[in-house]
Formats: sequence, structure tokens, C-alpha cells
Amino acid sequence: MVAIMTGIRVLEVASWTYVPVASGVLAEWGADVVKIEHPATGDPQRGLVTSGLVPEGAVAHMVELPNRGKRSVGLDLKSAQGREVLLRLAARSDVFLTNVLPAARRALGIDVADIRAVNPDIVYARGSAHGPRGAEADAGGYDSTSFWARSGAADTASTPELDHPLSQPGAAFGDVLSGLTLAGGISAALLHRERTGEALTVDGSLLSTGAWAVGATLAAAAAHGVERMPRYAPADAPNALVNSYRTSDGRHVSLVMLQSDRFWPELTAALGAPELATDPRFADHAARRTHFREATAVIADLFSRRTFREAQDLLAAGRGAWAPVAHPREVLTDPQVLANGYLRDVTDSAGRPFQLVPAPLQFNEEPGDTRRAPDHGEHTDEVLAELGLSTEEVLELKIAGAVL
Repeated sequence: MVAIMTGIRVLEVASWTYVPVASGVLAEWGADVVKIEHPATGDPQRGLVTSGLVPEGAVAHMVELPNRGKRSVGLDLKSAQGREVLLRLAARSDVFLTNVLPAARRALGIDVADIRAVNPDIVYARGSAHGPRGAEADAGGYDSTSFWARSGAADTASTPELDHPLSQPGAAFGDVLSGLTLAGGISAALLHRERTGEALTVDGSLLSTGAWAVGATLAAAAAHGVERMPRYAPADAPNALVNSYRTSDGRHVSLVMLQSDRFWPELTAALGAPELATDPRFADHAARRTHFREATAVIADLFSRRTFREAQDLLAAGRGAWAPVAHPREVLTDPQVLANGYLRDVTDSAGRPFQLVPAPLQFNEEPGDTRRAPDHGEHTDEVLAELGLSTEEVLELKIAGAVL
């Protein structure tokens, strides 16, 4: 692999998923990431095992996902000795990354001015729920609230027949997108520093990434002055070839054949109803737009007579864009996913095998180096030795409770 971040040192004081994902991506790209965790409690994400959200004895996948490839140091930042160690680590780092809230950063003495006092050249990166300014700059949040609900994404994705908004698509959906975005911002700041010598402060937020993700919808709402964008149930699709259809065995396929005049004859013939190409109701896009419910109904009926496998086979023989609506486990064996290295085999610290999706960017057609997450405080002694602390000094810090 091309380790594009080799030689870059990242110091992370962050927890949960969003911001740790950013440094997990940088670690996968070759950076040396040191994750600071409280000596007693560690990242609260580790508590998902004891809370029952991850089965006892199973791979802690929600720890592995954002913390891949890092080194963990147990450090009490509220102690003078622990903060001194942190500043020594910051002095030799290229990036300081945090999601600690502003008031807590000031109380701990790890705000921008504090870190830049020991390293004026460090890129200081912050990830927040709502951004660094405004009345809610000091308020926390999660991706299901700040990214999904508040950005308008939940409302946009929810169809009219539902009497409730859709939940976001699975755990950490907004976190991983926002973390990848923040990693890109850090990378750009490092390039800027290399070219100009200026060290930047980088800010990302769940709300900003959510708004970016639904940017086309927000732009349309602004342009047309509407409260909500038009939404429709599958039966009311304005273009019958941009829709999802149920098969006889209860599965679905998704079509995005925007040029309906090009694809309508081909698809209807493949579905065994070539006469629909000359039916006056469906003769061209304008006619199908007038009779959109009827067009959707006939296509739905034709798919309902075929199994999921049969539908995939006939669609694969055509030219239009389509995809099976896959179950997550099916993605693990998708030939295209496997051919491109979009899934990596990893072993956790207990020797249990599992799989992770690597960062979705490749360099020279190779995925990054996806490695397991560290155990809590696993690298404390190793990192402190790199700072030049003797065994006796490390032992004194352990006795004082400043390090793990």
C-alpha cells in the first residue's frame, strides 16, 4: 500500500465515533495515531460491551471501527503530571484532534492556544455536533440528532405513508461520513502547512456534514421557497424507471434509468411485455409522465412475478443502471466488493477474526492498511519510552494514577 501519511503524528483526545473515525482513516493511510484515554474508564465506547449492546466475548466492532490502527495511552488529563505528558506528546505531533467540548477544553488546558504554546506548527482539528460558533457551540450531540434529524435528511428520506420519520441507516451512519470528511480537511491542512508553513485550525461538525449530504435538497428548497421537498410513495413514482420494485419472494430491486425513452422498450421486453413499448399510454416519456401511476403499476406487476434472482439476471442483461437492495450480510460476499478490496479481514487483540470496511479511497489502486484497534492503554509504556521517560519515571506516574 501507499502509506501517504507516513511520518505524520496525530494526537487524539476524543471519544465515541465521529472524531475518532477521522484519525482512524489517517492511521489507515499510514499516520502514527496516539489515542489518549482516561486511565480508569477509557473511551466510553468501550462500555458498549458491558452495557449489553455488544455481546460479551464477541468482537467489539464499535470500538474497532473508529479506532483501527491506533496506539492507546491511558492518561489522566486532570492531573498536572498527565497534562504535562500530553503537552510533551503535542510538542512532537503534527495534528491535535479532539471532540472535547469548548468549556471542558479550556478547563483541561488543551484549547488551541494551550497546544500551540508548545507547538506553533501543529494542525489543530475539532469535531463538534453543531459547529464552533453560535448559541449551541458548547452543546453535544450524536449523528442521529445533529447529522440525520436536524439537517433535514430524516424528513427528506421519509415517505408520505409513514407517520414517523425514518431512523438513519444503521449505527454510526452520520459519524463515519463526518469523520471521513474531517480526515480530508486535516489532510488538506497538512498540505497547506507544507506549502506555506502556516498551521491551520480545522473545524468539522455533524450538522455541517448532514447539511452537505442533503445539499441538493436544501438548495432546491431555497431556490423554490418550499417548506419541504415533494416526496412520494413507490406507487406514485413520477418516472416508473426510477423506483424500487418488490419481487415474488419479498425482495426488492432499485432502478435509476433516467433516460426512460431509451430504456422503456428494453426493460419491458426483458420483463416479457414488449407490447408496452407501443401502448399509447406509455409511448414516450411525456405519455408515461401523464400516466405515471399506471406505468409504475404495470412494472410493479411484472417484477412481482419474478424472483429476486430472476429479476437480477434480466436486469444484468440490459443497459440501464440498477442494483439489488442487498442485505448487509450479502454485501460481505458481493463479488465487486471483494474484487476491489472494500472489505478487510482483521484479527482483534484476543485473536478473534472479523471484517472491517476500509476507508473508501485507494491510492495506486490499493486499500489502506486496516489494522485492529488497541486495547485500553495498550501502548502507554511504549509511547512514554519514546518521550524519553525512564522506567522509574513511568512507574511514578502509574503510582500517582496519572497514567495507566
